[in-house]
Amino acid sequence: MKLQIFTQLNQSQKSALAVVFVILLPPFFPNLFQPLGRSSPSVFSEWNAPRPMHVALLEGALQRQTSVELQTSLWSPLAFQGWKPCTERPKPHSLPEKSRGYIQVFLDGGLNQQKMGVCDAVAVAKILNATLVLPHFEVNPVWQDSSSFADIFDVDHFIDVLRDEVSIVKELPSDYSWSTREYYGTGIRATRIKTAPVQATSDWYIENVLPVLQSYGIAAIAPFSHRLTFNNLPSYIQRLRCKVNFEALIFVSHIKELGKAIVHHLRHPTEGNDYPLEETDKFGKQQTGKFVVLHLRFDKDMAAHSACDFGGGKAEKLALAKYRQVLWQGRVLNSQFTDEELRNQGRCPLTPEEIGLLLAALSFNNRTRLYLASHKVYGGEARLATLSKLFPLMEDKKSLVSTEEMAKVKGKASLLAAVDYYVSMQSDIFISASPGNMHNALEAHRAYMNLKTIRPNMRLLGQLFQNKSIGWSEFQLAVLDGHKNRQGQIRLRKENQSIYTYPAPDCMCRA
Repeated sequence: MKLQIFTQLNQSQKSALAVVFVILLPPFFPNLFQPLGRSSPSVFSEWNAPRPMHVALLEGALQRQTSVELQTSLWSPLAFQGWKPCTERPKPHSLPEKSRGYIQVFLDGGLNQQKMGVCDAVAVAKILNATLVLPHFEVNPVWQDSSSFADIFDVDHFIDVLRDEVSIVKELPSDYSWSTREYYGTGIRATRIKTAPVQATSDWYIENVLPVLQSYGIAAIAPFSHRLTFNNLPSYIQRLRCKVNFEALIFVSHIKELGKAIVHHLRHPTEGNDYPLEETDKFGKQQTGKFVVLHLRFDKDMAAHSACDFGGGKAEKLALAKYRQVLWQGRVLNSQFTDEELRNQGRCPLTPEEIGLLLAALSFNNRTRLYLASHKVYGGEARLATLSKLFPLMEDKKSLVSTEEMAKVKGKASLLAAVDYYVSMQSDIFISASPGNMHNALEAHRAYMNLKTIRPNMRLLGQLFQNKSIGWSEFQLAVLDGHKNRQGQIRLRKENQSIYTYPAPDCMCRA
């Protein structure tokens, strides 16, 4: 009897302690219960990844049969389209005898946004006949990456390729050593240009920045991202931007070496692995030594900002809504639309499951060597389970190279992105799960090099995935038909469109 009473008291005490624990834990460990930080996602909201949203399609994809004809077409390189890279000026020229002063720029954002900023900075220096100081990269506020220009790009190569176009120095001479990021962060300075409008014209720089150069010998422009127009610029300025983007900006040796190691492992996989064999005799020739890169842009920021439903039920919806409130105070345009409306408009990012179904419908089989280029997937490994099931030969950096080889880039988002960029440029086929800076940058670079790049038809896929009665055969036919002209065909840039997405006709010539 005493023992029973003691046990009951013990249970009561345990229950009371549990209640106290739940009450006290959130204030001390808020990230466990709500996503207050980008790098510390809500643990409770991501413990259980949702079940597959498209079960019938998944079953069909797992049992798919692929024809030799489709495989041959899929893995064949792009035919020559009549365009070739064209970045040199038509006539010989030389640098002006005297520079008008020094231009400094301070660039934020991730790798590809910084690359665009560098290209624009070179163009602005050319417009002003000024000397460009090696661009300063701000600390990335999301990933806390402090990588500098020299940590990512080969500085000597950059200066050498552009030596006949623009004067570039690694650092300011001692007379201007006071012009630093810290100097501009502590007060209003006459040499800082902080009013450059988005898509500023060349005339704006001549009217507003040139007088500062003439008065002080130096001008620091911050912010600078997206501060140069794509319209009504001389052809040699447009070509110069592409010369910087595609020829002058190459990665430092250790990034290239790591990229080469990954590519080697993908093209020459270790023999003896217990990989599933599907019609190897038929398709071996088409796939041997080939691989596709999938840029899977499905992080928590994107999932929350899209305001779409990803099958995680009320718990996931609530967690993402809280995340939106914390990061953007709920001011997200997509929030005013229903999930159905967003999908019909093609505004929902593809989940790992959906991109896997797309790849399967495009005739990638389960012998496909798939390299996953991504920083962090919302939901972690559990969210990738369906994609892994469809493509068991899926790899990433960690699975292909050693910890020692990864040491120099570990924890540095820009360097990791650079490695993925390098591997993506070496792949036979590139595909991105949703639009973004990485997608646009690689689409442009691969178009410039006439390499196959698949652009998902987001509107079509949004509508297909909403049709819960559609069978695999109908789905595959619709996907194949909807992607015939989305595999690297040259698209000419229109007014206001980015030269960093559409390099033709500004930076390419008719052969």
